Amino acid sequence: MPDTERPGTEEPLATRLRWWTELPLILLVYACYSAGRLLVRGDVSDAVGHGLAILRVEKLLHLNAEHPLNRLFTREPWLGIPADFWYASLHYLVTPAVLVWLFRSRSRHYRAARTWLMTSTFLGLIGFSLLPTCPPRLLDAGHGFVDTMAHYSSYGWWGGEASAPRGLGGMTNQYAAMPSLHVGWALWCGVMLWRYGGTRTAKAAGVVYPLVTTIVVMGTANHYFLDAVAGAAVMGAGLLLAPVVMRTVDRVLARPVPAATPVAAATSGAGSPIVSAGCQTSAGERIPRQRESRFAGGAEPSASPTDAGEGAAAPAR
Repeated sequence: MPDTERPGTEEPLATRLRWWTELPLILLVYACYSAGRLLVRGDVSDAVGHGLAILRVEKLLHLNAEHPLNRLFTREPWLGIPADFWYASLHYLVTPAVLVWLFRSRSRHYRAARTWLMTSTFLGLIGFSLLPTCPPRLLDAGHGFVDTMAHYSSYGWWGGEASAPRGLGGMTNQYAAMPSLHVGWALWCGVMLWRYGGTRTAKAAGVVYPLVTTIVVMGTANHYFLDAVAGAAVMGAGLLLAPVVMRTVDRVLARPVPAATPVAAATSGAGSPIVSAGCQTSAGERIPRQRESRFAGGAEPSASPTDAGEGAAAPAR
């Protein structure tokens, strides 16, 4: 698909983004997001209650696909192990890779795409704080779910606490399941690949990646189907809000900086300012062109022997 733009939408050279400003911004946003997930941990009983409520709604609507997928992934290691690696790593790799690709190859679309991703991520953080949710893998065993990450932990770096490395489970919020930003970020990557990839392979990857991610998050018992739906909804809301965010940022940056008040130079009321800074000439010393400056307006009086310089001619006798 050719990279076409409407006239007038090109970003001026003076305002083009640079990697040395973008990288700290993205790292700062992700750090705030990670810290926010840890700070908004809810009560465990509330999280379990929310998880069970979601499960009941899914059964009522006949949307309960988590159980058959989870049983399949648990029974077939050739499916379960790659799914665990997919869940634990790809959102950390594919999302930044797509951002870098957009920055380098589709720079005209980068700012809007980055703003969309960041806005949706903060909306997801609001969801974590308002609705802490216990994932299927942490429910009582009587509900029929198996934590495949713990089941196949000997094959990877993770333990029994989500996808965090062994011993670092306290650095993650296991009840931040609603919405699923694994699915949300994968959907964002898919849209970017579909719209700007330009090849059939890229378009195919744009369809396959979010679909497989949705299957993986359910099969590994990390998310409910409605978590995935909420992740897609959050991305839709972020897409609608991104233009508003960009306009707001532009208005803030365009505010004029108040100019400093110039300090008036001190002047004397009657005469001209002294420019000699208090310097005086010694007796008999002559300032060049002194006579011209003193008598510029009229006739100059005749010199007498008493006020002539040493080089003046003596008067005739």
